[in-house]
Amino acid sequence: MHHDLVVFDDLDALSRAGARYVTGLAHDAVRHDGTFHFAVSGGRTPWQMLAVLATLDMPWERTVIWQVDERVAPEDDPDRNLAHLREALGDAAAQVRPMPVEDADLDAAAARYGAALPNRLHLVHLGLGPDGHTASLVPTDPVLSVQDLPVALTATGYGGRRRMTLTYPGIKRARWLLWLVSGDDKRGALEKLLAADPSIPAGRVEAGSSLIMADRAAAPGRD
Repeated sequence: MHHDLVVFDDLDALSRAGARYVTGLAHDAVRHDGTFHFAVSGGRTPWQMLAVLATLDMPWERTVIWQVDERVAPEDDPDRNLAHLREALGDAAAQVRPMPVEDADLDAAAARYGAALPNRLHLVHLGLGPDGHTASLVPTDPVLSVQDLPVALTATGYGGRRRMTLTYPGIKRARWLLWLVSGDDKRGALEKLLAADPSIPAGRVEAGSSLIMADRAAAPGRD
């Protein structure tokens, strides 16, 4: 698929621009549909954007935040994306829908979360790993082949944890994708993403529209 790319000087500028972009989409979604459905990935890059977002004029009471992916870990574990998400949002009154990674039957929990997702997500935020993974769609894992479920579990531990994640069909429900990419270790993966290179998991993502916001360190050919 085609991706638009906008490059910023650093992570601070990228985070502020990302927050403004989300706010604009949120107001449009609420005007047209009454609710803004926003799915957020884990990782370090989005938390700064979310902290900025919490200070802006967002329609929080009409915003539902879903998780793109989550580590299978206890609720109070510092590895959980949910803890960072809630910390970044602070007192913002969004409705957060956590992935049920504490359930005994994780496959049933993933199916339940997938069934609760709206048919159309207004915005899905994605990150990009140096190895080309996005969400928790990680290289060589069988989760890459899931086509009949919007949410599934990785078969193997990645970074020491199994993950619950939106699958390719789940991400395809997005009207808009917003990728936040920072750091020079992402440059090679970003070059492949822009080329829609299927050799990396991110290169196989499809959705309605896609905007990549990257800092100068990550952007190919921007030295």
